[in-house]
Amino acid sequence: MLVALIVAAGGFEWARLCRLRGPAAWVYAALVGAAFTALFAIGDSAARPALVTAAVFWLLAAPLWLARGVGMQHRTALVLSGFVVLVPAGLALAALPPLKVLAVLVLVWIADTAAYFVGRTWGRRKLAPSISPGKTWEGAAGGVLGALAYAIICGGFVGGAAWLALVGGAALLAVLSIVGDLFESAAKRQAGVKDSGTLLPGHGGILDRIDSATATLPLAALLLPWMRANA
Repeated sequence: MLVALIVAAGGFEWARLCRLRGPAAWVYAALVGAAFTALFAIGDSAARPALVTAAVFWLLAAPLWLARGVGMQHRTALVLSGFVVLVPAGLALAALPPLKVLAVLVLVWIADTAAYFVGRTWGRRKLAPSISPGKTWEGAAGGVLGALAYAIICGGFVGGAAWLALVGGAALLAVLSIVGDLFESAAKRQAGVKDSGTLLPGHGGILDRIDSATATLPLAALLLPWMRANA
């Protein structure tokens, strides 16, 4: 129920980024929350295809979309993408054990923090100046390296770790965390707003806090069981 509320709140903010106002925003939020609830109730037979769809979206569609530009001419696609952004992430959040969710979130936080400090110190080449002028390629590399260091340290405490899968998975999740951040920034920019909402005073909206997690959690939910089976 808590995850459903988070997904619905994120849906309301996504509706506002798509410039849906009044009752339309509330209906959209209810539909996103209902989609999550229905897939979660059905179980793995419905959740897994949703996770795979999200992974393909973040690995292929979102980077291509960012390269072409996210604008109001893509409004219909942006409205539909809200379901792909929010519902699978909610399913992963509800299905993964709490410690694994925390492990993924810590990886995202470390990657983001490392990217900030490396970019601030050594950043020269802009990563996506039209979307997020503060991000640099050097910062992105620092974020990936920070995630790799975290994964290696975690692997040292977990017996029988599949090191290649662990390091490769950490690098991929770090990259997707950047894609998720940029995609939400692009959605905000085309909507002409600084924050996705005001639900969290001083911190913006729900989407401002979970933008990277929406991209990383679905793939993590697919990778973690496979990594454990191949350890």
